[in-house]
Amino acid sequence: MRIFRPFIALAVLALGIAACAGSATSLPQQETAPGERGIGLTGSGTGGAESAASAAPAALDGVDGFGTNAIGARDDARIIRTGSIDLEVSDVAKALRTARDGIVAIGGYVGASNTSNVSDQPTAQITYRIPADRWEDALDVLRELNGLTTKVANERTDAVEVTGQVVDLEARIRNLRASETALQAIAARATKISDVLEVEARLTDVRGQIEQLTAQLVDLNDRAGYATLTASFSSPVVAVQVASQDWEPATAVDQAAASLISILQALATAGIWFLIVWLPILLVLGLIVGVGAWAARRAGIGRRGDPGPPPPSLPAAPPVPQG
Repeated sequence: MRIFRPFIALAVLALGIAACAGSATSLPQQETAPGERGIGLTGSGTGGAESAASAAPAALDGVDGFGTNAIGARDDARIIRTGSIDLEVSDVAKALRTARDGIVAIGGYVGASNTSNVSDQPTAQITYRIPADRWEDALDVLRELNGLTTKVANERTDAVEVTGQVVDLEARIRNLRASETALQAIAARATKISDVLEVEARLTDVRGQIEQLTAQLVDLNDRAGYATLTASFSSPVVAVQVASQDWEPATAVDQAAASLISILQALATAGIWFLIVWLPILLVLGLIVGVGAWAARRAGIGRRGDPGPPPPSLPAAPPVPQG
């Protein structure tokens, strides 16, 4: 048991060193051998070197003056494209059918869809998955739609290169598979149950890492192979429609009736207040003023004084003689 455990530790350490060396030597071959990349994960580090060596003669034609494969580096890039486009179309239903047929014709498909109808104006938002090399073709399809597109309101395209991530994941998976093979060989030679259990635990951990990295690689390759384009479809709003939507006879009648009722309610409220509150107050005030005036008259307050002697009369003018 004590002799076998150091042997296992030394074997795992040697596999790790060999895996790191294999990763360092295989990365340049990944850059110059486009045919080697992909999701095929069954080969080991030596198998990748053999495939790169077999592909080297076919790639000599693309080698530039500096000894690098310029064509392979360009064609083998992994780029994740995403984008959106906002369209105004004359008929939303026809535009959706035309867009679906056009996208399917270039190898794409509908990933998700969302349609709605607000104020009798249909709108739709569709997510398309498109082959990466047909991105511009998909945009051309949506810009035209056999004449149904009246306006491209907005268009956006984003691109993120993940070539380095793909290369790193492939190298790590190859190294883990080499470790898995070595551990399986050690488990086959183990005789003690404790040794078998220890090797199996290491195998379980390695296989879990392989599955996790493989899922990440598949996801990257899928997003790089099929771009995501979100398209929004809507109909242009005509000014006459906007004006007609803003005015509704029933709403105007309802508002006028509500205003009339409010005015009548205000008048009735004022009448009620006048009869109950202000009229008694005014009557009391009038009575008080009347009693005060009568008392003042009885007391002689405000009477006029006796008139003085009349002014002397002027003498009459002498008669004028008649000629």
